[in-house]
Amino acid sequence: MRDYLAALAVLTLGAGLVGGLYLASLMLAAARRPLTAPPFLSGGTPAEHAVSRFHVRWYPLTLVFLAFDMEMVFMYPWAVVVAEIGVKAVVEMFLFLGLLLVGVVYVWREGGLRWT
Repeated sequence: MRDYLAALAVLTLGAGLVGGLYLASLMLAAARRPLTAPPFLSGGTPAEHAVSRFHVRWYPLTLVFLAFDMEMVFMYPWAVVVAEIGVKAVVEMFLFLGLLLVGVVYVWREGGLRWT
């Protein structure tokens, strides 16, 4: 019975803390009032809704952008250690860039960069 009383005390304390924090947030919350300018487009008047759909041709271009973004993620640490490692690091980076170039040529050949 004593174990149950300890568990009940912890549950009561937890519920009391949650309820107290919820009550404090209700009492200290700022007054709700309508926005004078929407947060979308830095307060400018949008022509479309913020979650409007994009045309499907943007997705392959986004994937190509992400590939080159990941290239930069690998190039920053490489730039820090290239002087210590020497020629081997330069050769490896040019192999990496060559593989990315092969990917860009493939996307270009398949028409992934055409807009119409």
